[in-house]
Amino acid sequence: MNTRTLMIISAIFLAVNGFGFTFFPNEIAGLLINDDNYIFILILQILGALYLGFSILNWMSKASLIGGIYNKPLLIGNLLHFFTASMALIKLAFKVETNLQLIFSYTIIYSLFTLSFGYVFFTNPDLK
Repeated sequence: MNTRTLMIISAIFLAVNGFGFTFFPNEIAGLLINDDNYIFILILQILGALYLGFSILNWMSKASLIGGIYNKPLLIGNLLHFFTASMALIKLAFKVETNLQLIFSYTIIYSLFTLSFGYVFFTNPDLK
């Protein structure tokens, strides 16, 4: 698998979410809970900062060889993030009745990233 493409796509996905959560937390909070809960808005902004940090890390590592012993912490960090988030989203998908389309789309995206990073983790790096 070409890890450059995977790192670019994950960086863009995380950046889009990061910018949204950082600069539009009120709108996202209103869309999700229909309330002006300032603690929730703060948590969304902090989550956006985390996404932006992870995004720039992936973007700056796109030219590096990912897998094997090279950049293993970066690979495990991405795998852990996407795996735990996809498990939480799968669990949530069976419980909620509102925003199902949003939850299902995020569940699919996170699961695909989990499988991709898992594949890179368990195979040898592609030297192309």
